[in-house]
Amino acid sequence: MLGSTVTWWLGSTLLLSGLSTATLTIASAFQVVEYMPQLVAIQDFEADAKLINGGVANLASSPDTIDLAGNAETQGLRQLATHKDLRLIYVIAEVAYRLVAKKGSITTPADLEGKRIGTMPGTSAAYFVQKMMASAGVQDGAYTVVSGLPCNQAPCAANSLPEMLKSGSVDAVGFWEPTDQLALNAIGLDNAVIFQNSTVYREIYSLYTTVDKLNDAAMRQDIVEFLKKLLQASNKFVTDPDDVIPRVASQVKIDEDVLREAWSVHDWKGGLPADLVDTLTEEDEWVAKQDGRIALARADIEIFIDRTVLMEAQGNSTYLQ
Repeated sequence: MLGSTVTWWLGSTLLLSGLSTATLTIASAFQVVEYMPQLVAIQDFEADAKLINGGVANLASSPDTIDLAGNAETQGLRQLATHKDLRLIYVIAEVAYRLVAKKGSITTPADLEGKRIGTMPGTSAAYFVQKMMASAGVQDGAYTVVSGLPCNQAPCAANSLPEMLKSGSVDAVGFWEPTDQLALNAIGLDNAVIFQNSTVYREIYSLYTTVDKLNDAAMRQDIVEFLKKLLQASNKFVTDPDDVIPRVASQVKIDEDVLREAWSVHDWKGGLPADLVDTLTEEDEWVAKQDGRIALARADIEIFIDRTVLMEAQGNSTYLQ
């Protein structure tokens, strides 16, 4: 998902909620659905934290003022390359992105060879497009990637991906929600074909911190306590969607009916998936190519994922200073 390399919506930092004296400061982009369990942890379970608009780049650049950050795995890997002290401690959401095209000559992803696919370069959406096309045997360069903007609420701008698909300036779009759902609505469900495979790619929207934070016993305990509250919030997203969907829609400025249509592509169970090291090691090959660097070693990814904080929050381990 969006990171420090694309700043179309971040602008100035804002205080969203929580007391100004809150113990933890968390940077997460306010325009994405995936950040919302953090806000619910604060609002419903009294997590001692405040949220500012941003992401993992803020944690890397301002470790003295930012304690945690939420972002997709693509941006976590991007920052890890130059900030080896970053740690991924929890996966908040996994999202099976969708590649949306018009029916007709397009019946499989392979039919998009030689065509135009709208996405946002350098993001998890762009990686998804590459993975989905490669799974159909279509490699980079055999189709044209066209940059477009997301849209959270209709009417969408002419240079947004839903309108680009509707106008025919692209043949398909691959993005996170609700942009994909709005693209579907723009062309009509009866006129759309959807390609989706979570085993090929799913976004891994994660919570990050740093080694220094985790090595500070008091700060670590604050992070563990926040994660306990976040686990409760994650459970609420699974068990009580009728409570959280209207709140997410209002906060992120999405029409509630559109969010309900797209809700099922989000997996809110949370945790740290067993395949995380394999998945991120493979993904970093692509991120490294985009950034013009050497890919991270598997050992770097193994260290990047710290499972001990979640274990403590679940009551399975005690940190020893």
